[in-house]
Amino acid sequence: MSLFRKIFGSKTDSSENELKSNERGKYMPEIKLPIDERFTINFKKNGGKFLYCENLDEVFDSLNNIILENDWEDTNVLIYDEQLRLRFENSGLNVTRVSPEATYFLTTCENLIADDGSLLISSNQIAEKRLVEFPEHVIVFATTSQITGSIGEGLRGIKNNNTTKIPTNITTIKHFKTLDTKEKEEDFMNYGSNSKNLYLLLLEDL
Repeated sequence: MSLFRKIFGSKTDSSENELKSNERGKYMPEIKLPIDERFTINFKKNGGKFLYCENLDEVFDSLNNIILENDWEDTNVLIYDEQLRLRFENSGLNVTRVSPEATYFLTTCENLIADDGSLLISSNQIAEKRLVEFPEHVIVFATTSQITGSIGEGLRGIKNNNTTKIPTNITTIKHFKTLDTKEKEEDFMNYGSNSKNLYLLLLEDL
């Protein structure tokens, strides 16, 4: 049984099971959860809507449920990634490449960051545009193998996976959480971004 099935099959909140350093002995090291569980906890704390899928059929079903839930059947979806468009071409989507015409944005991402529950994206997903130029509603399709511990690990992964041409416009989506002024000044990775109503379709591939 996968870890995600254990997490979402439980009626108790996984975050309540995490041992805090102040509940342990003074000199005992803090217990750190596995990266997939850390990501899940932090992503949900950020307000993200999480749909775990064991196969592609469940991905298609979850996407359809999102569309029905939001009454998006007759609206346009923005898709930049041609491979992603082909993957969902039989889902009856009204695809556009013009952002103002779209109600929601369907995309992939570079990595899922466990430490803060954010999504790392680049010009591979959003070209050279800023996040504020995209629809408020975003559906991200990703796999469990894309989960990394930190932004630094994610950046190294981008470099290793793009040896011929490293993508530009790298940023993160922490979406709903409103940062105060001090946090915005310190969080250079989120410069120019804005909050999004974000769904994550996470496919198990490990």
